[in-house]
Amino acid sequence: MTLNLETPALLFSATSLILLAYTNRFVAIATIVRGLKKSYDEDHKRMIIKQIKSLNFRIKLIRLMQLFGVTSLFFSVFAMLMIFFELDCLGIILFAIALLLLLVSLFLSMWEINISVQALKIHLSDLEEN
Repeated sequence: MTLNLETPALLFSATSLILLAYTNRFVAIATIVRGLKKSYDEDHKRMIIKQIKSLNFRIKLIRLMQLFGVTSLFFSVFAMLMIFFELDCLGIILFAIALLLLLVSLFLSMWEINISVQALKIHLSDLEEN
């Protein structure tokens, strides 16, 4: 199997967009957590603590998503470097690792989205009862 220098470069645009989306999710959730913390300081409701814990778990997932995405990009660059120096076998292995890391990142993203959807369903369940 041969790998061109351009093949690992294909991950750059995709990974960059994915990391931007992950960062946007992180910022949005961090803003919500700050608002809930302010509400908790005023009301001390137990439900707010549960929401903050759930959001904190989602933040941890997003951090892992970002870590695996950046590591995937790193391995992709390293694969390009190996291909540039005509170490094709090592380049192929590094590119395969980059793809696996990207898959892990995407799996974590699906998990976080599923948690988000479940949380919204719970939040809106009282509207369905009416």
